[in-house]
Amino acid sequence: MASLADVGWKLLEFKARSKRSGSIYEPLKLSFLHREDEPLWEKLDRYYNAVKCTILNYQSPTTGLFPVKTYSTCREAKVRDSLYCAASSWALALAYRRIDDDMGRTHELEHSAIKCMRGILYCYMRQSDKVEQFKQDPSPSKCLHSVFNVHSGDEVHSYNDYSHLQIDAVSLFLLYLVEMICSGLQIIYNTDEVSFIQNLVFCVERAYRVPDFGMWERGSKYNNGSTELHSSSVGLAKAALEAINGFNLFGNQGCSWSVIFVDLDAHNRNRQTLCSLLPRESRSHNTDAALLPCISYPAFAVDDDALYSQTLDKIVRKLKGKYGFKRFLRDGYRTANEDKTRRYYKPAEMKLFDGIECEFPLFFIYMMIDGVFRGNKAQVKEYQDLLEPVIFQTFEGHAVIPKYYHVPADFVEAEQKKHGSQKRFPSNSGRDGMFHLWGQALYNIARLLVDELISPSDIDPIHRYVPWQDQRNVSMRYSNQGPIENDVVIHVALIAESMRLQVFLNTYGIQTQTPQQVEPIQIWPQKELVKAYRFLAINKKLGLSGRPERPVGCIGTCKIYRILGKTVVCYPIVFDLSDFYLSQDVMLLIDDIKNALQFIKQFWKMKGRPLFLVLIREDNIKGSRFNPVLDMLASFKKGNIGGVKVHVDRLQTLISGAEVEQLDFLRVNEAEIPEFKSFEELELPKHSKVKRQTSTPNASDLEQQPEIDINEWQQKPTYEIMRKFHDCDCLASQAQLALILLRKEGPDLFAKDENMQDELERIYRRAGSRKLWSVVRLAASLLTKLVDSLAPSITSVLVHGKQVTLGLFGHKEEVISNPLSPGVIKDIIYSRCCPNGGEREAVLQQELVIHIGWIISNNPELFSGMLKIRIGWIVQAMKHELEIRAGDMAPQDIYQLSPSEVKQLLLDVLQPQQTGRSWLNRRQIDGSLNRTPLGFHDRVWQILERTPNGLIVASIHLPQQPTLSDMTMYEMNFSLLVEETLKNIVLPEYRQIIVELLMVVSIVLERNPELEFQDKVDLDCLVKEAFSDFQKDCSQPKDKFVQDDMESFYNTPALGKNGTSSYLTKAVMIQLLKGEMKPCKDDPCSVS
Repeated sequence: MASLADVGWKLLEFKARSKRSGSIYEPLKLSFLHREDEPLWEKLDRYYNAVKCTILNYQSPTTGLFPVKTYSTCREAKVRDSLYCAASSWALALAYRRIDDDMGRTHELEHSAIKCMRGILYCYMRQSDKVEQFKQDPSPSKCLHSVFNVHSGDEVHSYNDYSHLQIDAVSLFLLYLVEMICSGLQIIYNTDEVSFIQNLVFCVERAYRVPDFGMWERGSKYNNGSTELHSSSVGLAKAALEAINGFNLFGNQGCSWSVIFVDLDAHNRNRQTLCSLLPRESRSHNTDAALLPCISYPAFAVDDDALYSQTLDKIVRKLKGKYGFKRFLRDGYRTANEDKTRRYYKPAEMKLFDGIECEFPLFFIYMMIDGVFRGNKAQVKEYQDLLEPVIFQTFEGHAVIPKYYHVPADFVEAEQKKHGSQKRFPSNSGRDGMFHLWGQALYNIARLLVDELISPSDIDPIHRYVPWQDQRNVSMRYSNQGPIENDVVIHVALIAESMRLQVFLNTYGIQTQTPQQVEPIQIWPQKELVKAYRFLAINKKLGLSGRPERPVGCIGTCKIYRILGKTVVCYPIVFDLSDFYLSQDVMLLIDDIKNALQFIKQFWKMKGRPLFLVLIREDNIKGSRFNPVLDMLASFKKGNIGGVKVHVDRLQTLISGAEVEQLDFLRVNEAEIPEFKSFEELELPKHSKVKRQTSTPNASDLEQQPEIDINEWQQKPTYEIMRKFHDCDCLASQAQLALILLRKEGPDLFAKDENMQDELERIYRRAGSRKLWSVVRLAASLLTKLVDSLAPSITSVLVHGKQVTLGLFGHKEEVISNPLSPGVIKDIIYSRCCPNGGEREAVLQQELVIHIGWIISNNPELFSGMLKIRIGWIVQAMKHELEIRAGDMAPQDIYQLSPSEVKQLLLDVLQPQQTGRSWLNRRQIDGSLNRTPLGFHDRVWQILERTPNGLIVASIHLPQQPTLSDMTMYEMNFSLLVEETLKNIVLPEYRQIIVELLMVVSIVLERNPELEFQDKVDLDCLVKEAFSDFQKDCSQPKDKFVQDDMESFYNTPALGKNGTSSYLTKAVMIQLLKGEMKPCKDDPCSVS
């Protein structure tokens, strides 16, 4: 007997059939009853009619755009949908190129694509003011619109009414623009359009740090109006930058000023960001079908085959259904349970969509195209077979692709009880003459490929996809693949600051050149190159200012530049003279040079050799700095430094094999070009000699201490402190007196005493030359110094899926989840550290951010298990490490360490803990680093499923609802919520005990499926009970529970007899057994 659900479905189907009056639902295969020996002309004619009827008939005659919906009243055109329609027309035009007498169809199809591309360009150029604003402030309220009026190109929705910020749409436009021009189409006509496209590239270059709304225009999965960093957006941006770099927008007829420039260091940051985000789509999207066009056609953004396979496998495993792919899990779009009257969802509403997400046949088509590109015939057939039953045909026999399949309201309950049990119905778009144009367009491209009317290389003329076996043979100007192993030899030129320094180094066998000896080649600092790039794509008519003032990275400084008839080479940013004290530590400079060489070796993908200028200043060889510098120069001479092959020679010899960049755009505005300052040789007396010992040896600990009694001077009047400050000779005392004055008088002190700031600068410089690092740090903080590259370093941490917190250990911290400007970061650091007596730590935390940014980019495994990088807590971990090393002696003061020693200490702390350490020390370090075991956050999710009233720790409640309704087990946002729950814990070792307790709770629940907690689980109470039992067994008096007295408990091993886990397990079991047991099917105690 038929079930009620089956009867209901048949009734609905009958009603639907009668409404449609037989328009579709005839089997699709009838439309493909054509002869196997069908002539090429007839095949193409069939495709032409299909494209004409299902796509081109809806193209706007004025703008060339395509409507989102194909009924007559629709006035909206989305950029992304229109681009795929243009690509479909272009693909068929490529097929028509194979026959001679095409009856004008090649021209028509090509120009339909051109009209659409120029229509989008027209809409974009009308918003050039938004492009200019976005370059300075990439926010959702200053971006290009993604929806326009289909006939006029006007704006349709305001920023408040629509989520316009979609980096992937702009990137897709740039990508298809390059592909089509490369195939011979002429789309860009004049210099105004070239300069506008170049400005779009400036916007896309920053994709790695711009959270957007993504392909589905909803941002966060919770659909609450918030943006996220999406892998799909970053991947499309990376692909677009690779495609357009060095590309001539006028095609074969172009000249030097129609070439597009890409900052390769920015491109590389997008590449690193994509690799760190994948296989995840974003913090809230564990995976997403939007990744398919990113990792496969059209972007092919992933270089690593293993990462591609891992990402694709996750998409297929989690999202594939009978009718198509879900966009993402718990996607409420067009489901029966979605409230159509509200734009955003309410908290806990996500659970309503679990298991009834719409399925989109469109992604079967993406998988077909992917199979064709990769030569995987089995994959092509698999998805063809899946697609055939879910698409329809028109009366004329053309295929119709439904936008999605949904579960009708009557069947929702049954579907949620058993996923996949109910039949789904197609959307209105994709039947009865209402076409889903994105799906139609992609289907036509797929059929052309499957029927071999076009080849993958036809629609990918720039070789975005390169088969693995051909990767060595790629000869493009800049390939996304590059050679399989990059064993590049870096060319190095040693430049001495002065003639006398050159003579001095020559006595040690180090051959160098001076700036005068390399003439007419000019040596520039990278900031002069930034000044030159400012004139790239300036357009006063459009109100575009050119390239923003962004530093040029070490890949950019390894090229030779032709600028206004001059040959220019640049030294890397690591050799810039900085106002921040890090540049005074030569060991750190040497480390930076080695790191830069490693980076260039790994990521240089161009034909020419990288040219690395090593600038040697007289200050580098003073005193104790000389020997380390000499050792480094000797390594260069030997041809190997830190495992990187180098070749040292005269600059004039090396330029012949280097990569040359022509900055011809400067000739367009030659009258307005400022004078560029090249690096000049130091003018010194002819017979003067370098004096090595012009700086003192390392200062003693005693010199770092002030001679005054700080507490005594804090009570004295301002005038007396001021007099002592100016009369005192001890640098440490002067710095402390300045601190006392600033605390008394506030920032107005510098205005009252103009000499004060100059005097502090003098103290800062003198302390630096004497290596009084504690004094240097205090003076730097009082002068509110800011280290270079602070914002990019924080961004490097964020894009690896981490959060950063700034502030002192034990005090309120500021959480940074999205990239910020240097000024905002500076305000956070000084406002969080200085009021609590952490003046020196304000600059120490800046040092650590710089080091962490570099380490996480090159050795991300050192941060495994750390989701929140709490800088103040890391300082605490480093202090613990110094205490452990000191044993019974007084530990070193962290503020007295040199910057290079601080960096090494940080690296030591981040290494996995040595087994010889006590358990207390291990817990102190791991707790300070906020490090958790593998799978920890997933286990907390499993605990929460069995804890109806949630968890409490340090007065913070983690509720079961709406947490489980809003989130899913593996998403990043849940892990961050768990970290937020633990933030109030004060002691690092206690935090680690709480982490161990949660692991114990998870294992106990896993092994006892019949048990669950009835009340709120107070983790502090469980630890207290475990410690109480521990005290009894250790015959200790049962004192009041005080965390500070728990040292013996913290120092006890986790496992083994009388280990902490046994006491924690006992406390957990007692709590569990207080509640009721759920009946179990296989209960051995059951009698009947």
